[in-house]
Amino acid sequence: MNSLDKYDCAILAALQADATLSISGLSEKVGLSSTPCWKRVKRLEEEGYIESRVSIVNRHKVGLPVTVFVSVRTNEHDEKWLERFASAVIALPEVLEFHRMSGDVDYLLKVVTTDIDGYDRFYKKLIKTAQLSGVSSAFSMEQIKCTTALPLELISHGLPA
Repeated sequence: MNSLDKYDCAILAALQADATLSISGLSEKVGLSSTPCWKRVKRLEEEGYIESRVSIVNRHKVGLPVTVFVSVRTNEHDEKWLERFASAVIALPEVLEFHRMSGDVDYLLKVVTTDIDGYDRFYKKLIKTAQLSGVSSAFSMEQIKCTTALPLELISHGLPA
């Protein structure tokens, strides 16, 4: 359960859309005066609702047009193995996301790279990280939706449903 009200959610939604908003611009958008808005932003940061503020870089323009979803299977499931594997994968700059999964796949990685050769170089680094029983790659042909904005309209704001 979270302790967000409608103003907190409005602040979070506005900042997800544009993290460069000034406090006065943000307060105008959410219907609060500047000081209460600023206090709420500070509280949301302190309580960890706002983890960071970033700029989203166009991967195509910087030369990283290839996205690959990499499924990893292993026969190793002890904590020491996971610590080693996780540390190694986290250190690979191509990995944007790294998930431990349920089901047939043990781990799923979202990887960006320059081209097929770039992925091959990544693959060779990945298989050196730990004993893996299978690695499967699915290349994204087209990105249809991509957002970093969470669907805050799905939470109740403490109001009855």
